[in-house]
Amino acid sequence: MKQRVITAVIALILFIPIVIMGGLWMDWLTVAFAAVGISEIFLMKKQILISVNFLLALLATVTWAVPDNFFKGAPFNWSKYGVYFGLVMLMLSWTVLSKNKTSFDDVSVYTLASLYIGTGFHYMAGIRNSRNGLALLCYVFVVVWLTDTGAYMIGRKIGKHKLWPVISPNKTWEGSIGGTICAVICAAIYVYFINVGYPLVEMVVIAVVLSIVGQMGDLVESAYKRFYGVKDSGKILPGHGGILDRFDSMLFVLPVFAALLGIVH
Repeated sequence: MKQRVITAVIALILFIPIVIMGGLWMDWLTVAFAAVGISEIFLMKKQILISVNFLLALLATVTWAVPDNFFKGAPFNWSKYGVYFGLVMLMLSWTVLSKNKTSFDDVSVYTLASLYIGTGFHYMAGIRNSRNGLALLCYVFVVVWLTDTGAYMIGRKIGKHKLWPVISPNKTWEGSIGGTICAVICAAIYVYFINVGYPLVEMVVIAVVLSIVGQMGDLVESAYKRFYGVKDSGKILPGHGGILDRFDSMLFVLPVFAALLGIVH
């Protein structure tokens, strides 16, 4: 517990000022998070990081994580979508050049992981750097963190009916519903006092959606960790696990929230 608290304090001391500053600081922080996230996928698969596979997957992930205008002015009018597709083609070509030591299944994992991780962190910076961005990103944190906290506390107190025991045996329906209720109440209070630039009723409805989506993101990470036979996605945050452990819900919630509000980054 002591190690967990120390890690949390240090992480927050580093994270909070960057979130407040926003801009390029936030862009590069989220790119760094995405790079660590894809490395954790490789480590869970028990694959080495010094390899052609990792280099291409890392570049694909970062391509999604950077702002959309990152390639503006590049030769031949490159777009991030064209660059990403080119990297996927290179990964597929490597299955041939490596004589199937890298399989089609491997490339499928790298492609999906780069899209899932890169896009999620892309919109963390995108939301922060939008109009009313700090207030909106903090709103997302409130919804996700209160869902997790409420689900844990209520599930521990009155939880009896298992939510999805094959994937996450400790989660219950009572905790899940209670977590959503807590998140919605706290989100409503937050929006009442903090100007996020959108109507209260709209943000309350969105809070319900995000709470449910966030819980699915949590279950998805539990599913692939169980598939790979690991407890944590990584060890970069002692006492907390890896970057994917800390942002599993966020990676689902942030793109959905950006889509609902029409935020482009």
